[in-house]
Amino acid sequence: MANVQETPIQKLRPTQITVGLIEVRDKVERLSPLPAKGRRELMRGHPIPAVLGPEGKLYITDHHHLGRAAIEVGLTTAFCELDADLSTLAGDEFWKEMNRRAWVHPLDENGVRHHYSSIPDCLEKMVDDVYRSLAGYVRAARGFDKSPTAFAEFVWADFFRRLIAIEDVRADFRAAVKTALALAQGKSAKGLPGYTGK
Repeated sequence: MANVQETPIQKLRPTQITVGLIEVRDKVERLSPLPAKGRRELMRGHPIPAVLGPEGKLYITDHHHLGRAAIEVGLTTAFCELDADLSTLAGDEFWKEMNRRAWVHPLDENGVRHHYSSIPDCLEKMVDDVYRSLAGYVRAARGFDKSPTAFAEFVWADFFRRLIAIEDVRADFRAAVKTALALAQGKSAKGLPGYTGK
């Protein structure tokens, strides 16, 4: 039902617990030097997919990093592309349908699944998952291809989480990206979304 609308960014509700704050910082650096008109045009050119939920609230299903970065540079509105109207569903029924459509990812920064009630009610309350940033950097370096699989970069984040110690990622992020690139091209990554093996 693709229909783009401008909406107050503070009213957008996430559908995941975490973001990669390194990726958010990169987007902030991209947005910051732009004049107000340029920021607005960038946001208009990257509409945030959303679902209309109970009580008319907008739940975003992608572009969480862009939304968080937009708030950090002081933007007050965003452009949303409405993918579905699930406003007639309440409580658990809404979340079950969101889960059925692979539009929700209630896993924390340790890869542990939580109840849907643990998902923050605003973008500022999302917590950092450094492995999600790691996955984003590996994809940007062509370690794997963009995939239509829902939350594909979280799948990669969990793969790297099992193989690279958190201390190593925090101590030297660039070195961790190199390690992760090699892992992404190995046989143990075969079957992950966007795997290229090269």
